[in-house]
Amino acid sequence: MLSFIWSLIIGGVIGAIGQAIVGTDVPGGIIGNIIIGFIGAWAGHALFQMGPELGGFFIIPAIVGAVLIVFIYDLIAGRM
Repeated sequence: MLSFIWSLIIGGVIGAIGQAIVGTDVPGGIIGNIIIGFIGAWAGHALFQMGPELGGFFIIPAIVGAVLIVFIYDLIAGRM
């Protein structure tokens, strides 16, 4: 149970970092950050499987993935 909570915290922080780098807010607040963090970690892990690991996330690839996901969201939401 504690590892699940730790994963939610790390995912939220990664999502917040991705949003801060791109300079765009994804709707949903903390839940949106967690979702972006998890999707970004998945995408980053698919691209790069290396780097320091924390809470089951490879930190640098997860941040890169979160930035990419937020950037793609910004492109799609900006056109609508």
